[in-house]
Amino acid sequence: MLRFRPGTLGVLGVALFAAHAVAQDDPGARKASPRRIDAVVTSLTLFAGTAQGLWRSPDWGASWDPVVGPTPGDTLESLGAARALLPLGPQVWVAGEGGLYLSEDFGVSWKRLFSGASALSFMPSRYPQSDPTVFLGTGSGLLRSVDAGTTFAPTALVSVPVSRLEWPGPALVVATGRGVVISEDAALTFRDPGQGLPEGEVQALAVSSFFGVDPVLFAGGAYGVYRSPDAGRTWKATTLTGRSIFDLVWLGPFLYAAGEGGVFRSDDIGRTWTTLSEGLPPKLARRIMFPLAPAAGLEAFVGTDDGVFRTTDGGQHWQRAGLEGHSILALATFPAPQPSSGKRKK
Repeated sequence: MLRFRPGTLGVLGVALFAAHAVAQDDPGARKASPRRIDAVVTSLTLFAGTAQGLWRSPDWGASWDPVVGPTPGDTLESLGAARALLPLGPQVWVAGEGGLYLSEDFGVSWKRLFSGASALSFMPSRYPQSDPTVFLGTGSGLLRSVDAGTTFAPTALVSVPVSRLEWPGPALVVATGRGVVISEDAALTFRDPGQGLPEGEVQALAVSSFFGVDPVLFAGGAYGVYRSPDAGRTWKATTLTGRSIFDLVWLGPFLYAAGEGGVFRSDDIGRTWTTLSEGLPPKLARRIMFPLAPAAGLEAFVGTDDGVFRTTDGGQHWQRAGLEGHSILALATFPAPQPSSGKRKK
């Protein structure tokens, strides 16, 4: 019997994919072992990128296994540090030191799309069926694919590391080692970084959901959190400064920051902040992730320098969710299906 995680609201879909996977035995016996069929229950699956590679939990953080992929074929053995993740339907994208990889079967088998440089970030189109564009951020600039990752070509942004990407459309917002730059023409040209943001790498980025009419941005780095009201042309500091910030999530009226000292929340666009670190170790919080269901925002996962932690009460209390001793660089889960617009059946 399948069990849904406690607290799940709305209508959740359980996608099962029967796929061949190599038994997790010792390396010497792995090739000779018969392949078994693993079912992927997407409503219970978490992915975590670490300095040692990609991990997957089939039971919402109760247990974790390294993800490599079956042979013959491409595997994740050359992935290295996994820095960016995106599960999107049956597709799972992962970027790391070994390049960009794609799985078409919920993370069971893999195809290496790009191996020319260390991949720091990526962003496919929100409408991949009609627009196969994929942007890839590397340590030496931004690349663009117009054929779903089959080939990549340089853009106008070169000789700078690209750590984060947001694509609210039509604007492409890029966090780099020299500030935040924006392109309005699919990376053919970029506007110069705005005024007021301190020098240094931008490690976190959050963009208004209505960027076309409300062009507000937040950026985080070694200097704390800064806000721009005008699409990155000018920046001003929020009250969260003097500490490194590695991730920002803008969820409804709340802005969350993960970094040195734990997790912080603002409900007034950065004027004041509340610390949400009870139960977290005195380590760096590197990533924060809110599952799309439940939509209330009470459940979240945080990746730290000492594993994954989970909250079910909006960050008031945290408890361990595995991977102790691992530095977590990325977190992701499958998007939940949209709830029906009709009345819920009893």
